[in-house]
Amino acid sequence: MEKSLLVIHGPNLNLLGSREPEIYGAATMAEINARITERAAAAGFQVDCRQSNHEGEIVDLLQRAAGSRTAVILNPAAYTHTSIAIRDAIAAIEVPVIEVHLSQISGREAFRQQSLTAPVCAGMISGFGWRSYLLAVEAAAMLARS
Repeated sequence: MEKSLLVIHGPNLNLLGSREPEIYGAATMAEINARITERAAAAGFQVDCRQSNHEGEIVDLLQRAAGSRTAVILNPAAYTHTSIAIRDAIAAIEVPVIEVHLSQISGREAFRQQSLTAPVCAGMISGFGWRSYLLAVEAAAMLARS
């Protein structure tokens, strides 16, 4: 199987660049996707970047990743703290999922400090802005080599 990476951006991330830039930065989703694609290509990955505001669609994307993707980079956004369905989808697939957050969730509001999804992910990267995604690409490459 060719190395294939799926990137899933969760709810409201389509508003990056204009949504609370003091927290999430000024980079747009298109700019972030271009940087991800460049870094993924350098690591030997084909990449598919998706965004959804809908929990069920994210579950469907994760389920379809089974058997067809080397790794998944997931920013579940607000679903991090609420979605048992996404957590269960991650646990059900045998594809490593790397959870990503632009902000440092452990330093934010109390309700944002717990991740329901992180315990079933291969790892979590947070707090590095758009660079969190690039670090996740490097982690996916490391996982693919091992």
